[in-house]
Amino acid sequence: MPRLIAAGIAAGATVVATATALTTPAAGAARAATPPPAPVTAQALAARSADTLVAGHPAFLYASQGEQYVRGSVASSSGIQYVPYERTYSGLPVVGGDFVVVTNGAGQVMFHSVAQRHAIGSLSTTPVLTSAKAVSVASSQLRSVSKVEGTRLVVYALGSGPATLAWETTLDGTGSDGVSRLSVDVDARTGAVLHTQEHVEHGSGTGAWNGPEPLTINTTNSGGTYSLSPTNISNMPCQDAANNTTFTKSTDTWGNGDATSKETGCVDAEYVAQGEFRMLSQWLGRNGMDGNGGAWPIRVGDQEENAYYDGTQVQIGYNNANQWISAVDVVAHEMGHGIDDHTPGGISGNGTQEFIADTYGASTEFFLNEPAPYAVPDFLVGDQINLAGTGPIRNMYNPSLINNDPNCYDSSIPSAEVHAAAGPGNHWFYLLAEGSNPAGGPVSPTCNNSTVTGGVGVENAIKIVYNAQLMKTSASDYLNYRTWTLQAAKNLDPTCAEFTTVKAAWDAVSVPAQSGDPTCTAGSSGFSISVSPASGSANPGSSVTTTVATTLTGGSAQTVALSASGLPAGATASFNPASVTAGNTSQLTINTSASTPPGTSTITVTGTGTSATHTATFSLTVNGSGGGGAITNGGFETGDFTGWTTSGTAAVVSSGAHSGTHAAELGNTNPSNTSTAAQTFTAPAGSSKLSFWYNVTCPDTVTYDWATATLKDNTSGTTKTVLAKTCVSSSGWKQVTSTITAGHSYTLTLTNKDDNYPGDPTYTNYDDVAVS
Repeated sequence: MPRLIAAGIAAGATVVATATALTTPAAGAARAATPPPAPVTAQALAARSADTLVAGHPAFLYASQGEQYVRGSVASSSGIQYVPYERTYSGLPVVGGDFVVVTNGAGQVMFHSVAQRHAIGSLSTTPVLTSAKAVSVASSQLRSVSKVEGTRLVVYALGSGPATLAWETTLDGTGSDGVSRLSVDVDARTGAVLHTQEHVEHGSGTGAWNGPEPLTINTTNSGGTYSLSPTNISNMPCQDAANNTTFTKSTDTWGNGDATSKETGCVDAEYVAQGEFRMLSQWLGRNGMDGNGGAWPIRVGDQEENAYYDGTQVQIGYNNANQWISAVDVVAHEMGHGIDDHTPGGISGNGTQEFIADTYGASTEFFLNEPAPYAVPDFLVGDQINLAGTGPIRNMYNPSLINNDPNCYDSSIPSAEVHAAAGPGNHWFYLLAEGSNPAGGPVSPTCNNSTVTGGVGVENAIKIVYNAQLMKTSASDYLNYRTWTLQAAKNLDPTCAEFTTVKAAWDAVSVPAQSGDPTCTAGSSGFSISVSPASGSANPGSSVTTTVATTLTGGSAQTVALSASGLPAGATASFNPASVTAGNTSQLTINTSASTPPGTSTITVTGTGTSATHTATFSLTVNGSGGGGAITNGGFETGDFTGWTTSGTAAVVSSGAHSGTHAAELGNTNPSNTSTAAQTFTAPAGSSKLSFWYNVTCPDTVTYDWATATLKDNTSGTTKTVLAKTCVSSSGWKQVTSTITAGHSYTLTLTNKDDNYPGDPTYTNYDDVAVS
């Protein structure tokens, strides 16, 4: 029967349905013998943990029937993992349905942020309003419309009101502030405008604003023709805005120092953007402005006193002296909007978008650290370009000095003009980085007459902002940013010193405490260590693997040397790699010999760093002969089903085993029906437990497909289900145990149920069946 799969899912995305996670492996994957698997990455552990959490429908999701959750790419920063999701309802995108799950390097969930505040419930997805009428209503939000990019049906779930079916239209044109690219959500029943999102965020060569000369920039040489397009950053050429043509010439010397020259403007712009690219990598661990090694074309020559980012480009205009304004805090600010747009939740809202972009402008200035008379690091915005002939356009340490912008937050800020609304956020960033009275820096007045001491520095401040952005949802505002930055500081610095400064700075600009704000208790170590899975079994002469994860809990990442102790006789342990930088993982392989005695041992894994030593444990069970005494060929190491009776689609595979080199696979990566493997055995004297391991891949729901197992006591005539019907996208190896009675005869039946529906085959691997 048909399955509901969300439309428009990007390649590589993972869908987590209301009842289960959906991940389909490539056809024929992992069928032949392969080398041992690579260590499980922190990102993979995070995705696995987050998918498991989401599939359980925790209350914070406000889940409704008919929803699916689409996992995006996992982002990493300073050993913390951020797993973003988008939500669909009956196949329609949910505006405000996004959320983020935060884990440490071991995949342990630390935090979650959710935009939605109530369940959608039961909602009709049949519109009353036509899409054409919705476009007409949306168009009325602009002075003129040059292009309708598209219209789609969505569920609008932002805010405190009930969820509503809506038409979302994106328009290009002119608004009250000039060039506009506007998305408008129109109620599909009443025609009321529910929400608008503006995507236009204003904001070796000789340059005009940057130095010392000559500036070194990355360009492209193709057949002796040079172009102003870096080879190490995708999609970031500098172009003439008049015709969107990249600047080219026969020599690799650019610009003349004249700020009215577009080519010179491009020299400055590329120098700044390439510097910001390096800052993102070195300070934040981010791969480019878009997170994937790229950015957007920079176009110099916009015919207005302005600069802006609109989701597709950065446009650079002129100042009152007709000079192109590609200074550091302008270009880095506009690229900052792009970074914001390409973190979870999209461009920050409710008055926070300009302050977020300003933090990237200031941080890039400090990273480039130019001497006078160039872009000297400061906390003034637009001081070089003198846009309107009146000096800087914003002041971060005392916003009120320019245009009487607000220093302090109040309830009017979310609806204020966005540049004025940046005041409290810019003020907070300065207090966080520098404190209220830094040595050699300007004094910053506070709204509560407090003194903010112990500024964390610009690098740590932008790291806190960026990690907060990775928790961002479409419900972003100042109140949420307070919570997110506190959580970021707690994650990054276990001493709680940064947390304390973040809190003091928000208090100092009157952003009030929130019920969701975290607390912080100082820790003493710089890293932690964990093992996942924490137990495993192996037949004598075979091996078992697990992942050792380290998590940076404070300070600088240190090298952690790994070792193992407590091994049973004849067993050895190896790590790949043998040492890691805190925040990374290693694969531990325990090899047993034919003489290793049966039994369970506690293996101690030790991580030795420069500042501390930490341990974790792994429980190793060595099976008796044949995979568990009474069980014949419990590890399937014969390469076939010797000792077993099978039905349906069944094979012994030589890759991906729980231990050793083989496992049983019931079902297939092609659609099949019910498959089983069964064995009858007698529990020997002294035995009390049956155990086995399973790994199910089920991209459907438990209504249709599942893994299950039953254990029939032939002596007493009773049967129990030892593995309940289970359907998850990729369970990983899980162990099942059940009590047995010595002397009784049992029949164990392992089952994989697939409904033979094309496109979502279910299969299950079983291994290490043992009696002990």
